[in-house]
Amino acid sequence: MAKVIHVIGNGDTASFYKPAKGLKITCNVPPFSVPDVWGTCIVDFKMMVAMNEGSVLPPGPWILGARPHKFIELNPNLRIKWMDRIRDYYTVLPKYAGNYTNFNCGHLAVHYAANKLKGEEIHMYGFDSIFDFNLRSYTDMVLNSDRGNTNNHRLANNWRPIWGEMFKEFSDTKFVLHHKHNESKVKLPENVEVHVSSKK
Repeated sequence: MAKVIHVIGNGDTASFYKPAKGLKITCNVPPFSVPDVWGTCIVDFKMMVAMNEGSVLPPGPWILGARPHKFIELNPNLRIKWMDRIRDYYTVLPKYAGNYTNFNCGHLAVHYAANKLKGEEIHMYGFDSIFDFNLRSYTDMVLNSDRGNTNNHRLANNWRPIWGEMFKEFSDTKFVLHHKHNESKVKLPENVEVHVSSKK
């Protein structure tokens, strides 16, 4: 039986996720509680600062990217404080990402699921920027981010190409994108299918 992993992102269509068999991975602060979550991915310094201040607390256990790992190195007392919440560190940066700023939380979560966890079938919910000019994120409701038009354009141009390369990198993995239509703005290879849903 294929190893199935569900990655629940922070876009509007994250709500298409319904409880299902397989590992569950979330990003930052998910838009709703996900029972039996295997891990929550965190990639940003600002999230770590908010966590350290106590203003935000993502559900654990945590999978920390390169910048959170650096934050822990700079604040070693946090390693002891949070040791029961940190599940893993994931500092892999694919060459096609260019830099860690381009490699967002959703990218890290899906790459981790495919590369580290060896998922054979990965379902993705709430990854709206693949399909639309929509970078709304539930995380922005708990932690302010720049979502002005200029930044949206820059982020969309940097983020979208990474998906195409990642799907090609894991060509033996089946990716299932859950969205409200199938008109992707990324060229999807044969190992990617779109499951069209509608909000209830």
